[in-house]
Amino acid sequence: MYNEASTHSKVNEPLELFPDDIGIKPFLKWAGGKTQLLSELSEYIPSKFNKYIEPFIGGGAFYFFLNPEKAVISDLNEDLIITYKTVENDLENVINILREYKHEESFYYDIRALRPKNLSKAERAARFIYLNKTCFNGLYRVNKKGEFNVPYGKGSGNFLNEDSLRNAQKFLQRTQILHSDYLEILKQYAEEGDFIFLDPPYYPVGKYSDFKRYTKEFFYHEDHVNLKEEFDRLVDLGCQVLLTNSDNPVILDLYKDYEIKTVETRRMISSNPDTRTGKDIIVTGTKK
Repeated sequence: MYNEASTHSKVNEPLELFPDDIGIKPFLKWAGGKTQLLSELSEYIPSKFNKYIEPFIGGGAFYFFLNPEKAVISDLNEDLIITYKTVENDLENVINILREYKHEESFYYDIRALRPKNLSKAERAARFIYLNKTCFNGLYRVNKKGEFNVPYGKGSGNFLNEDSLRNAQKFLQRTQILHSDYLEILKQYAEEGDFIFLDPPYYPVGKYSDFKRYTKEFFYHEDHVNLKEEFDRLVDLGCQVLLTNSDNPVILDLYKDYEIKTVETRRMISSNPDTRTGKDIIVTGTKK
């Protein structure tokens, strides 16, 4: 199984589409992130495409692994997109703020209590990175008011990796970063020959699944149905499409006309090690 702490593998040549420095690690932790699926996902990277689009960017593990020359990334999570844009445009201020932060429980709750709307963009990005690195298992969860409510993680890891942030800055400078609904992004930017990766909030796989609370606007059953319709449209448009989701009968039925690969994964957000195993599916735009 892919070790999330290990160095990313590189896509084998002769793709000849990307510079030599492909394969950096994402600078954010992300519950449901695709680090452990990179070896499987890399099997479906097309040898040629126009641009890369990822409208549920999250931690961006596949984006940073791929390092496309032209890309559009987006998300509905406003703090996440502000963080990406600020890392791209004002990184040194973000780093200077993070240097003053402490990995302590009381400090964590003080920072969590801050209201993002009252902060500068650099402060907002620093807060987001700090909470992401010090909260419980890297889980991003908000309440219905959109307030981050994950408890302190009690770990001792480093929340400031300057090299990782500076590497990410270089990647992001070649990318269009947008805060928008995925449907709006795809309808505006998707064109024939594009490579599109769809990694939506997963369909719940159990009673205590909590993948929906990624933003205050939850992702419901009808959203997955709408996503399937958009998947069909993109395939008909001539895009090369890749989608991940949970191994749920509803999702399997939705995409039954397409090639599906099932992959065993680990659910790192569970506090019980016995419930950390699961299965993801990878759906390609290839019809059976």
